[in-house]
Amino acid sequence: MTVGVRHRHPRPATPTARRHRLPTVLAVLAVVAGIAYRLGLLLHHAPPTNSDEATMGLAALHIARGQEFPVWFYGQAYMGTLEAYLAAPVFALAGPSTLGLRLPVLALYAVFVVLAWRLTLRLTGDRWFALLVVALLALGSDRVVKNQLIAGGGYPEMNAAGVALAVLAYDLAAGRPGRRLPRWAAWGFLAGLMVWVDPLVLPYVAATGAVLLAYRRRELRGRAGVLLGAAALLGAAPLLVHSLATGRDPLAAVLAAGGSGQAAGWADRLHGGLVLGPPLGMGFCSPGHCAGWQLWWAAALPILLLLATVTALRLLRRPPAPADLGHLPSAPDGNCPGSGDAVARVRAALSLALVGAAVATLAAYTLSSAAGRTPVESSRYLSCLLISVPALLWPLWAAARRRTAHLPRVAAGGAVAHLPRVAVGGALAATLGTAAVATAGAVGAAPTARAAEARHAELVAALRQRGVRHVYGGYWTCNRLTFAAREDVLCAVVDDDLRPGHDRYLPYRRAVWGSAAPAWVAPAGSPLATRLDERLRTDPAALDLVVVPGWRIYLPGR
Repeated sequence: MTVGVRHRHPRPATPTARRHRLPTVLAVLAVVAGIAYRLGLLLHHAPPTNSDEATMGLAALHIARGQEFPVWFYGQAYMGTLEAYLAAPVFALAGPSTLGLRLPVLALYAVFVVLAWRLTLRLTGDRWFALLVVALLALGSDRVVKNQLIAGGGYPEMNAAGVALAVLAYDLAAGRPGRRLPRWAAWGFLAGLMVWVDPLVLPYVAATGAVLLAYRRRELRGRAGVLLGAAALLGAAPLLVHSLATGRDPLAAVLAAGGSGQAAGWADRLHGGLVLGPPLGMGFCSPGHCAGWQLWWAAALPILLLLATVTALRLLRRPPAPADLGHLPSAPDGNCPGSGDAVARVRAALSLALVGAAVATLAAYTLSSAAGRTPVESSRYLSCLLISVPALLWPLWAAARRRTAHLPRVAAGGAVAHLPRVAVGGALAATLGTAAVATAGAVGAAPTARAAEARHAELVAALRQRGVRHVYGGYWTCNRLTFAAREDVLCAVVDDDLRPGHDRYLPYRRAVWGSAAPAWVAPAGSPLATRLDERLRTDPAALDLVVVPGWRIYLPGR
């Protein structure tokens, strides 16, 4: 007797499944390309590192050794050291390096872009549009990759956390079943963590929290609210414990850092905040500056904010439809009716929240004196605006795909009827094209960064070769040099007049001041080098000059 074996044959893919598969595959390729592009920059030592990033690296080194466990970025009472704690295991395994410091923030970028795909699908359900968003986020101008790859405190974490908060808020507000209590805990923990890490993302915490409050009030009165509150306290624990122990107010420190007590004219603030800020901060400008034609995004952004607001409000004010457009099971408390109309309202509310958070971020930055005093460098404060990209671009995409057969055909061939679609399609193409040009500029700057890093490595080697352990240098020299030398060389900060400067880690200053014969290090052509050259001309026996490409070392004279 022969026993037959029944084989299961895979079902042929339906046309809908095939349509979904292609944009998903392309999105995976775009994510991989975005990660590979940034990894290539890291391997070319781009974007160039600086002493602020080195300060975070030194904190990670101290954590890896068990030497110190700092709550705040050295030298200040705000901006948590999450990046240092993420890099400490890498340092413990492979030793300290800038690449090791940046690998965790590269992982945070990957989390950000993957969650942006999921957020876009939740808001729109359109995979091709989600592909457009992922492709845009895979690109990266000079300012954008600096925000995403330089571990200088706060910026790499904010976008990943902000998108995660939005995805969790949607899942909870729309009543998606399963793992609801863990989702509440995750939202609360991330919200508290960002309060510690960097307050710039707080508009997105508040906006997504408002959506939860609007749609899940009853659920928040129970275990979900208790769990969210406990998780938020846990995330913010470093800030709370340190503030209670020292009596310091981190909010006052943040306001002081934002230039609340510094003067800046309103014309400069408006120009820096609304004209230069959006294209620089969102990745539409060349390295370090904005060409005139790249400023078009400054005019486009207010229009997009208005369109997104109107679109969301129309959906929220629309009377409930009699027929379901889909179904999501209701949450245990029964707040969400589970209908497609209710889900559409949650989508509209979350889109409106993202728009509101973007407006609040823009307003806060424009009101700060940083927008008027240092508009190019301070545009990094607008990096959170990338979280709102799905909500901002969706009205354009929807208009481009909307049928226009109802429009009157008043021209030959009905060309005028297609003008709206052509216009919005052109705006989307211009968005991608401008970001691509800015990305090419960042790629073109990579060889310069690699050469500068090679010169800095020569400086470290020259100091080690001569047995120099203690030096004076400028702010942007000192901690970078100390980190690159793995603390074999310690540096104390001086200003251009050779007076003590801003040392973020005071033990270095004490060690250099206590040294019998410290050297001096200055970039070639810097004001500090000019001042030391004057001293050398006045008293040639006081210093011995050693020239390294790009640097000048002044050894104590014999």
